[in-house]
Amino acid sequence: MIPGMAIIAMLVAGWGWNKLRRRGLTRCVVPYLLQSQRRRTVRVGEEVHALLCIADHFEPQWAGPSAACAQDRVNRWVREYSQLFGEFRDSDGRPPRHTFFFPADQYESRHVEALAGLCRQGFGEVEVHLHHDGDTADHLRRTLEQYKSLLAERHGLLSRRRKSGDIVFGFIHGDWALDNSRADGRHCGVNNELDVLRETGCYADFTLPSAPSSTQTKKINAIYYAKDDPARPKSHDWGTDIGTGSVVPPDCLMLIQGPLLLDVGRRRIENGCIQASQPADMHRLDLWLKANVHVPYRPDWRFIKLHTHGAPEANQKILLGQSMLDFHRGLQQRAAANRHFHFHYVTAREMFNLAKAAEAGYAGRVAEALDYELIPNISARPLAVAV
Repeated sequence: MIPGMAIIAMLVAGWGWNKLRRRGLTRCVVPYLLQSQRRRTVRVGEEVHALLCIADHFEPQWAGPSAACAQDRVNRWVREYSQLFGEFRDSDGRPPRHTFFFPADQYESRHVEALAGLCRQGFGEVEVHLHHDGDTADHLRRTLEQYKSLLAERHGLLSRRRKSGDIVFGFIHGDWALDNSRADGRHCGVNNELDVLRETGCYADFTLPSAPSSTQTKKINAIYYAKDDPARPKSHDWGTDIGTGSVVPPDCLMLIQGPLLLDVGRRRIENGCIQASQPADMHRLDLWLKANVHVPYRPDWRFIKLHTHGAPEANQKILLGQSMLDFHRGLQQRAAANRHFHFHYVTAREMFNLAKAAEAGYAGRVAEALDYELIPNISARPLAVAV
């Protein structure tokens, strides 16, 4: 373990304090140091279940392409994903699963239905993404309610609460500005966004980490509940770790964060992003495991929420290319060589279910808790749209 002052010295030397401040990283230096005892590599003989979720800010209309280009971006995913990854299986015998957080502000029926077809084959699920600016709580509420209904009723997407049957959704905020968290107030405008999300059926937020954005929270490497304070922005800057209290905090929203730590060997920040400049590999897997995001009752379950922008061509070359094939093969090889290592491909919904199961003291197998509270929405009749 690197001593705390050495970590700070490396950060300042490698980045410069002003640069760290602009990127929001100074806010989490102290929490990072306080987590030093919890961060650790996997011990020899330790039973570990790596729960892998790729949360994709999937934006076919990124950078204002032509309609044909946007459609081609979707088509490539639908055409190639099953061909490339259909042969792979995790420790439960399931193929890789991708979660497409599709933006409400870029909704196109053909794009969404094409992804829905891929998801019906067992390769993933679709959730809610949103870019907005100068918004109000009332307008945001209408936007989320309408988009939730559209995805569920027209495309048979999202999920339902097992007990009530209510439609619910996972959420990622565009431009990282969850709960009006940018200092300049841009790309949101709603200080009570956490409450609006919760009240419209959001089961969990998957935006974080946002580093190197200034919207990065003090809270890192955690699954936690945040309570909204409408009087101020960024209410999710801190919260209560899941599974640490005797009861679930009332009127709170769950946030599931991905890993955020130093990659000392490569002298960079590891933020769980997969993109052209950051392909997935086994070195990064070890760091994601080291972040040790877990629920106290199940320390053997390591929650690894990754993120990407999978539509742009440069990132497609990574996500639908050789490096990703190598990564999946690496997972299989590690599991074959180490009987204590298990890996599980999960969607955002399934990751939430596993977190809730662990919170409740569930002691069973991963595969049997994937639908613990939320089940896929299968009641709607999907719209037939040719690709």
